[in-house]
Amino acid sequence: MKSVVVFCGSRHGERPEYAAAARELGQLLAQRELTLVYGGGRVGLMGVMAQAALEAGGKVIGVIPEFMQERELGLTECTELIVVDSMHTRKARMAELADAFVAMAGGFGTFDELFEILTWGQIGIHGKPVGVLNTAGYYDGMRQFLDATMTEGFVRESELAKLQFADTPAALLDQLAATPLLPARWAKADLFSKT
Repeated sequence: MKSVVVFCGSRHGERPEYAAAARELGQLLAQRELTLVYGGGRVGLMGVMAQAALEAGGKVIGVIPEFMQERELGLTECTELIVVDSMHTRKARMAELADAFVAMAGGFGTFDELFEILTWGQIGIHGKPVGVLNTAGYYDGMRQFLDATMTEGFVRESELAKLQFADTPAALLDQLAATPLLPARWAKADLFSKT
């Protein structure tokens, strides 16, 4: 594992624990010499995490759509800031750069990114580990909902078991690092190609 994509909020949230976890994750990624790949923003938890990684000497790759960059929402201090044409291209480019994925506290955008990457794994487009950082129990309700999707027969237990949860950044990174990379079943069904 050399790079980790992190999906997280463009807001700070109501609890100080969320920003503290973002800061800790950014620092840990740098200390472990793991490249942070994220949405390229300078605001919210995204900005806190990226700044912490940079301040700790880490490599940070931001991927941001052009319309957001035009509104000066990008973190120009990133090691590399990739400007793309759309949200769809952003997600595909981030996935291409990833060895693993982490979702932190966030809103609709974070949920969209997490569930899309889970779907891509389910249908065999990638075999990379996916984890959720459950700071202050933020994702407890989602865990219950996901258990219900399995109970109701819409998600297999083996598929749900691939989604890992941890309460601290260090524990989650340890879990992801210990998870073997599975081969993609559909290497040519390439959502990551530029068409």
